[in-house]
Amino acid sequence: MSEEAAIIRCRGITKKYGSRTVLEDLTFDIRRGEFLSLLGPSGCGKTTLLKILAGIEHPDAGQILKDGADITGARPKDRNIGIVFQNYSLFPNMDVYHNISYALRHRGTGKEETDRRVRGIIGTVGLEEHIFKKPRQLSGGQQQRVAIARTLVLNPDLILFDEPMSALDAEIKAALRKQLKEIQRQMKITMVYVTHDQEEAFALSDRIMVIDDLKIAQLDTPRNLYRHPADPFVKRFIVDHLDEKVKSIEDSIR
Repeated sequence: MSEEAAIIRCRGITKKYGSRTVLEDLTFDIRRGEFLSLLGPSGCGKTTLLKILAGIEHPDAGQILKDGADITGARPKDRNIGIVFQNYSLFPNMDVYHNISYALRHRGTGKEETDRRVRGIIGTVGLEEHIFKKPRQLSGGQQQRVAIARTLVLNPDLILFDEPMSALDAEIKAALRKQLKEIQRQMKITMVYVTHDQEEAFALSDRIMVIDDLKIAQLDTPRNLYRHPADPFVKRFIVDHLDEKVKSIEDSIR
């Protein structure tokens, strides 16, 4: 891959907590404009890697380059990388408009520019009818759209998602997945998405990074992961799981 094709280049990323190693010598690129999912069982290091990309955590070894600049030790606010958490973290006393505009106002963005950007992003995520509602008046899916809009309005180069749909029911989750993928295509923004849900990763991703035993087991397209698993773990975790899911659905409709 050329330097121009990658927005992020990670080389030899290792992370330890005391004597326990949680990530070991991870080397990979994140392509500009792609939707990359980090997939693996609980405790495999997905969220730790996300925090390292965001600057919330720092690696014990290795280097992170963003557009060719070394950001390994940079503060989160200096990376222009947004992050959306599972718990939404909305201000309960603020309506949708003011939750989304808060960071812009805090940065000193002018009133007219703030209003233009907030109303534009509210339209993008389909929240026009809810603009002056408080979080308690919204469904879980609507609250998550507010959290996504609050990040998008800052025009980040990259958005990180830490299992943002795990608390939603299946119907809302399916609708939000479709909208998130459409937003990503429309805005041509790079997204990195942590999940332990194989179906979710396959529905959203251009590529999937499967993490196992501290390392990258396989980084590939959904099609190649399914057709050409790199090792027994990937076959068991991806292929066998999805085959079992399909069989379960077929059995239920007979």
